Amino acid sequence: MEEKNLICISCPIGCHMTVTLDNEEVSKVEGNTCKRGAAYAEKEITNPTRFVTSTVKVKNGQVERVSVKTELDIPKSKIFDVMKEINSVEVSAPVKMGDTIIENVAGTNVNIIATRSVK
Repeated sequence: MEEKNLICISCPIGCHMTVTLDNEEVSKVEGNTCKRGAAYAEKEITNPTRFVTSTVKVKNGQVERVSVKTELDIPKSKIFDVMKEINSVEVSAPVKMGDTIIENVAGTNVNIIATRSVK
């Protein structure tokens, strides 16, 4: 058996948890004060994911960049591939909040969307 220590980021409490692995599968989670903590710990150990936020260049806009994010969480291992693709994109104004900026970014089946409007 192997144990890993995590701090939960599901809420502001930040529970210190211990996850016990048995043959690379989660067998026990301790230290969490809610069900979300246990779910977070299992996911973080078996398939860690993250939301990515960044900015994209805007051509002929009132500002030079528009804030963007992934619509859903993506595998943590794909973050650098996603950032490389985001950094290679330039969009033309106007951009509306919620517009899809990149479809299926880095083959994740997740879109990059604008989080603000730019005229």
